[in-house]
Amino acid sequence: MGEDLNGLVMKMRALATRNGNDSHDELARAAFGRAMRDKHFLFAEDYTNLNHGICFPSHTLLESGSSFGGYPRSVQQALRHYQETAEAEPDKFIRYTYPPLLRKSRTLLAEMLHCPVDELVLCSNATTATNTVLQNLRWEEGDKIVYTSGVYGALEKTIDYIVDTTPAESIRVELDLPQSDDKIVELFHKTLTEEKLKCERAGKGRVRVGVFDTVVSMPGLRMPFERLVQLCRQEGVLSLVDAAHGVGHIALNLTELDPDFLVTNCHKWLFVPRSVAAFFVPERNQHLIRTTLPTSHGYRSQRRSQSHDPMPTSEETNPMVKQFEYYGTIDGAAYCCVEETIRFRNEVCGGESAIREYCTSVAKKAEEILVETLGTETFDIPETHRVFFAHVRLPISVGEGAEYDMSLKDVPAMTQFMNKELGERYRTFFYVLFYRGAWWIRLSATVYVDLEDCKYAAFVLKDLSERICRKEF
Repeated sequence: MGEDLNGLVMKMRALATRNGNDSHDELARAAFGRAMRDKHFLFAEDYTNLNHGICFPSHTLLESGSSFGGYPRSVQQALRHYQETAEAEPDKFIRYTYPPLLRKSRTLLAEMLHCPVDELVLCSNATTATNTVLQNLRWEEGDKIVYTSGVYGALEKTIDYIVDTTPAESIRVELDLPQSDDKIVELFHKTLTEEKLKCERAGKGRVRVGVFDTVVSMPGLRMPFERLVQLCRQEGVLSLVDAAHGVGHIALNLTELDPDFLVTNCHKWLFVPRSVAAFFVPERNQHLIRTTLPTSHGYRSQRRSQSHDPMPTSEETNPMVKQFEYYGTIDGAAYCCVEETIRFRNEVCGGESAIREYCTSVAKKAEEILVETLGTETFDIPETHRVFFAHVRLPISVGEGAEYDMSLKDVPAMTQFMNKELGERYRTFFYVLFYRGAWWIRLSATVYVDLEDCKYAAFVLKDLSERICRKEF
């Protein structure tokens, strides 16, 4: 680890101790990296977690899969506390104890995301929220959904479902990432204007919604989502922002951004237990979200003057917030852990700026280690687009002919081989994607990862690549 990074690690130890609460004694000071992992996280001693916050993009089927976040020991203790409290008195907890705890979590997240609390609700994940938006909108003949390539695979399939079951159409904006912000905005704008013109000429339909990410999954980089939101606004198109890689990863100010809909997963980079997402719907659009998914007791039919709700009268007065307060029996313990998570990030990690500075630095240095060890290349991602990911191309040539290490037809088998070997033999995991005719690996840098982990990753990838070239799969 270089002196500059060592200095950064030491600087990031701005930690505070708990006052007057013995349940939080475990929040001792720890540097980022291995010390943070050993003291505060739950991974097995012989397991190196390098896949913290990755999800399925829609590029291809030849990929290794998703990840589901992770959380510290103190958050686990909070989770167990709420679970035990619920089990001790289930009806009391669900009906009376849980709603104010949920309100508290929403309030803290609204402060973090800079938005009114009554414009932010919690749901299980980004997939639930994006489904909620797309399935609540009323689609007419000729209506269109414009979305960028690289969106989460489940989101693209949701768009497919809407197209299959309603009169709506979809148009995918093909990006060749990494690209400049100007080029991405140009392509998106061009598609919006072309499709709007087609609607005008056909005399039916409209471009209803534009869908894009804050951070694309692969290559892992920051999108110009602020400009895309603004573009949608000026073109009269609703913006649906998938910020699964959002809170805890990049700074978000939803009042300034002012999207029409945005969802961000709290169980990825924020360290909330699985699975919790914050779903932002500004007041102007809340009438469009007529029901939760699934529909439950909070729904109010326009056909009925009265509708019975078996749950106690809520203190919430906002109709949309009330619907999301209870929409089916769940284990709500994870929703109650936001306060402890934010406390951990502030007191142990030193706050959001410290976390971002460390993780971005590790990701950048990890790329240097990976490229040097493997003798290949990384994506040419501008520093302004860099987030908590490192990329490297594997030294495996793919094509037809004796000069190639492997045939294209072997790629699916190699995917399965790599996934199994990474977990079982090497006791780690990476995001693997066949992209632009080559195999790419992406490593997630977070507070418990250090450069020794990155050196181990380079060793694993070199050894695994050599075994693949020997056709061991």
